[in-house]
Amino acid sequence: MRSISTSRPPVLFISHGGGPWPYVDALKPMYVHTEREIRRLPQRLAERPKAVIVISAHWETSRFSISTAPRPPMNYDYGGFPPHTYQLRYPAPGDPALAGRARDLIAAAGLDVATDSTKGFDHGVFVPLGLMFPAADMPIVMLSVKSDYDPREHLALGKALAPLRDDGVLIVASGLTYHNMRGFGRDSSTADAEVFTQYLNSAVALEDAQLRDERLVHWERAPRARIAHPREDHLMPLLVAAGAAGGDKGQVLFAENVMKIPMTSYVFGAIDDE
Repeated sequence: MRSISTSRPPVLFISHGGGPWPYVDALKPMYVHTEREIRRLPQRLAERPKAVIVISAHWETSRFSISTAPRPPMNYDYGGFPPHTYQLRYPAPGDPALAGRARDLIAAAGLDVATDSTKGFDHGVFVPLGLMFPAADMPIVMLSVKSDYDPREHLALGKALAPLRDDGVLIVASGLTYHNMRGFGRDSSTADAEVFTQYLNSAVALEDAQLRDERLVHWERAPRARIAHPREDHLMPLLVAAGAAGGDKGQVLFAENVMKIPMTSYVFGAIDDE
């Protein structure tokens, strides 16, 4: 096991999967590798984070919004799943002080930001963080994506949040590298998803952070881009992650084929290999 030279948390982009899959017996077998890799992420960090800020593709607002609830409720933002999945609870605390600090940083960067004291944990939050911190003892602050999907604004949002990493805050971007609901399960979609994912993989891994950011900002130039993302809500969290990464190089964290589609997650910065 290699040593890690810094305790500054990395930035994570997690492809969070479909709905409340860890709690649905018929879906869990599709995500065996994903579940294992997400569960072991805390052990791969140099230190336990002091808190988490999570940018979820499932919270979309007209301007960036940040959750301030000390005890966030649940938000069952899915349909057609078994009845018990609408009774799930993830009682992790919020962190109003951290939310205030993040709000100030975002505003200082010239970005319009609002607060929300009622926002609940959607599945883009409670699925990955519930696997990472099953004891529900990690303070979590949620941050929305902006509904205009401006990639440069989302990149700027990440840059505004970057100083929080020096305070021991883990930044988690929760989305998907492919989000065309009509494509899942189709043989014809696999090649489209793979080609687009290869573009993201190569962009994330660039040594030059400025070039990396430009490649991600211009994601629509990638082959099969609009097939992979008819709407880019699930891609915008990756732009936030890249902004927060600064000069830290990215790499594939793990990947798994789900319903014939590669589902890929990334890390920017130091993380233990094993």
